[in-house]
Amino acid sequence: MPLDSIPAYSGFRGGHVGPAYNEAAFRHFLAVDRRRAGRSARSVLMILVAVQQSAGTSVKLTDASASALFRELAASVREVDFVGWYREGYVAAAVLAQGVRASGEVPNVITKRVLFALKNRLSTDLSRNLRVRVVRLGGRLES
Repeated sequence: MPLDSIPAYSGFRGGHVGPAYNEAAFRHFLAVDRRRAGRSARSVLMILVAVQQSAGTSVKLTDASASALFRELAASVREVDFVGWYREGYVAAAVLAQGVRASGEVPNVITKRVLFALKNRLSTDLSRNLRVRVVRLGGRLES
């Protein structure tokens, strides 16, 4: 069994603040939240963050870059949300549970807020090609 298929926290050297789940654990908790949201007619938002090359492919992040990215991403979301690898080493993500009456504008507001926070706190090299996308999963948003 590959090591990264075991749900766990990602281990970063340095000043990482808070847990970031490895891909297996992140996808497990994402599935749990999606099922819970489906039963309660709520939605889940997922923030995807990657550093892309000019060709649109994601760059593998170094431990230092990933640690900085997760630290700032975790600071940009609520304590009840969770962060981890959507695609190990390449795409960081956060899952945000939404209320029953979440507005359709919420994904745009979150995208702008997270992108602004990351670009202002990360190194120029890292933030230059930063891509942030917010995806709504399940439920429906009010217009």
